[in-house]
Amino acid sequence: MAPTQWPGSSRLRRVRRLWPWFALVGALLLVRVSKGAGFADAYALLTRPFWPGPAQRDWIESAADLEDRAKLKLLNEDNRRLRGLLGLQQAGEDQGRVAAAVISRTPRGWWQQLELGKGALHGISAGDSVLGPGGLLGRVQSVTPATSRVKLLTAPGSEIGVWLRGSRRHGLLVGLGTSRLQLRFIEKDPKVRPGDLVSTSPASTLLPANVPVGVIQSVNERAVPAPYAVVQLIASPESIDWVQVIIN
Repeated sequence: MAPTQWPGSSRLRRVRRLWPWFALVGALLLVRVSKGAGFADAYALLTRPFWPGPAQRDWIESAADLEDRAKLKLLNEDNRRLRGLLGLQQAGEDQGRVAAAVISRTPRGWWQQLELGKGALHGISAGDSVLGPGGLLGRVQSVTPATSRVKLLTAPGSEIGVWLRGSRRHGLLVGLGTSRLQLRFIEKDPKVRPGDLVSTSPASTLLPANVPVGVIQSVNERAVPAPYAVVQLIASPESIDWVQVIIN
């Protein structure tokens, strides 16, 4: 007669076969609850011998020192810029000019206009010339009591007459909606070259005379009907945060 198998022993064998799975599930739950803290500690203990040695530590310290020097250089440059802006504001007040902060720009019109934080209450009116550090930026297009809108020289459709002192030639400076402008000549042989200074005309009535505007970057002498040049403004609109408005 075959030996009788107890039900309890059968369940015990099933439990023994399943216990690795129970242990795995428990371990996963423990990792989830502890957010892997135990594994992170274990990893740290195992990798401690490979942490930065003297050579790597020297490299890290050198990089930190280089970062500090770069920050100091940037701070010095910013300090010089702020001192220049302060001098710009004081000079503007002494010479009958109004110093104004740039308060907004439109991303789509980056090369078209600026908004200034001063307006009619400060004596600014439409048509006034606007200068940045180094040269002419544009003209006031419209004003409110407390703000002014400036149409930049780089704006599409902007046109002003300019003068090249070196060749004693006149030209028409045209905005294209980009960072550079086009200088159109009347003569077929303008006798200009890259590096020549472009300024307002000494006989200008709409703009202050002999104000620097830009520098010629290149010349296309084969253009029809007349040559033209590419001009880079001296006062870059994208980096201007203070300007001077010349009151007419």
